[in-house]
Amino acid sequence: MVFEQFYLGCLSHASYLLGSYGVAAVVDPQRDVRLYLEAAHERGLEIDYIIETHLHADFVSGHRELAALTGAQIYMGARADPRFSHVAVVDEDEISFGHCRLRFLETPGHSLDSISIVVTDLDRSPEPFAVLTGDTLFIGDVGRPDLSKGKNAREMAGLLYRSLHEKLLKLPNFVEVYPAHGAGSLCGKQLSSESRSTIGREKATNYALRAASEADFIELITSDLPERPGYFALDKEINRSGARPLSELPPLRALRPGDVLGEQENGAVLLDTRPAVQFAASHLPGSVQIGLAGEFAVWAGDLLGLKTRLVLIAENQDRLIESRIRLARVGIESVAGYLEDGLAGWVREGMPLEQTHQISAEELARRLTSTPGSIEVLDVRRPSEWAEGFIEGAVLVPLHDLTARLPELDRNRSWAVHCKGGYRSAIAASLLQRSGFHQVFNIVGGFDAWRACDLPYKRAQRAAG
Repeated sequence: MVFEQFYLGCLSHASYLLGSYGVAAVVDPQRDVRLYLEAAHERGLEIDYIIETHLHADFVSGHRELAALTGAQIYMGARADPRFSHVAVVDEDEISFGHCRLRFLETPGHSLDSISIVVTDLDRSPEPFAVLTGDTLFIGDVGRPDLSKGKNAREMAGLLYRSLHEKLLKLPNFVEVYPAHGAGSLCGKQLSSESRSTIGREKATNYALRAASEADFIELITSDLPERPGYFALDKEINRSGARPLSELPPLRALRPGDVLGEQENGAVLLDTRPAVQFAASHLPGSVQIGLAGEFAVWAGDLLGLKTRLVLIAENQDRLIESRIRLARVGIESVAGYLEDGLAGWVREGMPLEQTHQISAEELARRLTSTPGSIEVLDVRRPSEWAEGFIEGAVLVPLHDLTARLPELDRNRSWAVHCKGGYRSAIAASLLQRSGFHQVFNIVGGFDAWRACDLPYKRAQRAAG
């Protein structure tokens, strides 16, 4: 039996190809589906089944395009209510092809329509060897319960507890666990970077599964939930209808500097996808930096939204194409074009440039000590990161809240911005500059560098318990 995991690092997303005797199923496909077609062809398989463990909120799925290209049927949980032809499955429904048998379990909690798929390879054993858990059970965590319109987080957490304890955890301890996401996903709180586990290992090590009771579990997983990006609800609706094929996206237009300025004056955001160090050295005034090296599409969707018209700035054509695809994976399609010849073309026409000042952790410490009040520190990490340590006097504004909270910050002060390692602070610094903050410094290496230099920091006081 063929069992292959495809991991998309930029979205922390895992999808799967299962095949036996010439027939295959694809589970939770990403939007650009050519990789499944190529993999199936290489292994002599025809894709007859496409299975979604739920209507995903954090990325746009390629289920409709893959079905159109292969003629495969789409299988979803009975409570999904999609707007396209599909097969609705309930508890204990099965499909079989070759020596592969897939048994469905309804496992609501992350979403009402969530299903898990118990996989048996009859060439190995009549016993199941794996379960694909979608966003219900992760490695080291469980799915967040606050994405449902119909029920509140505590109600969904109760459903999740029962799905886990009455269904998934009753599988044999040796059954391997394969989820739809890994570390970095906002669909849970502390997902592991490992790609698989077992039921027995999760029982022993997963913090959420060790709660003493359902009530304890509900309290545990509904507290300190990560921020919920605004585009999640929109992506879920896109997936409910099915996204158009990537091939139908209009070609990107090459824009001369004057055209770029015109787009900017009409409300377009200039999105610079180059590395932070290149952006800091020189960039177009008013542009926003979100580097391809990190969670590019997630932050673009969260901070800019799905409908904002964009002009892309990249260091070469390959990076430009990659930017477009990664944006489309979360549903961002409104791209006016790109800066022709990049920054070189801009400079040739004598157009103005800006820089972002960089400051080392040690230099910042000297300034804070020698001239108190001369510079403010802005921490754009998450509250959970702040609790583990922060620079005394720093202002905490998590990056996902920054745009809304800019009016709280004094534009006439100097601001030194940091996150953990520098990726988010570079984004934040560009947002500050775009909003008229003239004295902005990005702390090189972020809080990691501050600690590495053995500089003083404080910890949040924990409530007595």
